[in-house]
Amino acid sequence: MRKLDFASLQVRDLDVSKDFYTNKMGFEISVLTPEACVFSYKQGEASFAIRKPMANLEGKELGIGTSLWFAIDGNIKDLHQELTSMEVAILGSINTTPFGKTLIVKDPDGYNITFLQPN
Repeated sequence: MRKLDFASLQVRDLDVSKDFYTNKMGFEISVLTPEACVFSYKQGEASFAIRKPMANLEGKELGIGTSLWFAIDGNIKDLHQELTSMEVAILGSINTTPFGKTLIVKDPDGYNITFLQPN
């Protein structure tokens, strides 16, 4: 294998998650079907999908152990302030890692979304 080409997250409520990723996180919808929504950011530099469940998710926790990472061009502190003002659930504080500074938020289904300001 050479690279991960695409990621898709199963969500409980497609409309709620679609609203979160477009209105709070700034992603653009590139494809929308009754079953799924594909997002892109900055003309496709990053893309992934959310979709209605492929199996029964009742009583199951989603998001455990899953994190999508997105590199950002801007300042992580500015992003932190912007997301805080939109009442996005932020997990902890800005962290310094060997790769750069990170900020982790939680989506409506419990998936971690990690933003990286690379070194």
